Amino acid sequence: MRITDNIEIPESEIVESFIRAGGPGGQNINKVSTAVQLRFNIQNSKSLPSHVKNRILYTHKNKINKEGELIVEAAEFRTQNKNREKVRAKLKAIVLSGLKRRKKRVNTRPSYRSRQARLDRKKKHSQKKARRQKKYFD
Repeated sequence: MRITDNIEIPESEIVESFIRAGGPGGQNINKVSTAVQLRFNIQNSKSLPSHVKNRILYTHKNKINKEGELIVEAAEFRTQNKNREKVRAKLKAIVLSGLKRRKKRVNTRPSYRSRQARLDRKKKHSQKKARRQKKYFD
């Protein structure tokens, strides 16, 4: 499975299994396994560079089991072929997202005017609260 010009995942590293899908479909849903579950062992993969593996392991940790397998499912369509195409597209998108570097955040400071406006709002709010309190005179 070709991801980019430099990255290709061999079919031997991808395990597909067909499972029964939930949702609408009538009687057919109980007889035919149309949903596709794709398993790809990221930690033992020789086809991905280590920096891509690390990014995927970090950003998609909820889809990775204890053995280091990335589990992707597709059950949107009523046919195995369409679900198979969809799950492979999902895997490709995940690997491509691992290739992108995160932008470094630039720390910004609030402007003088925005700080003054914030302090003014706080002062008005505290004055409003103070007016609500009962005043006791001796």
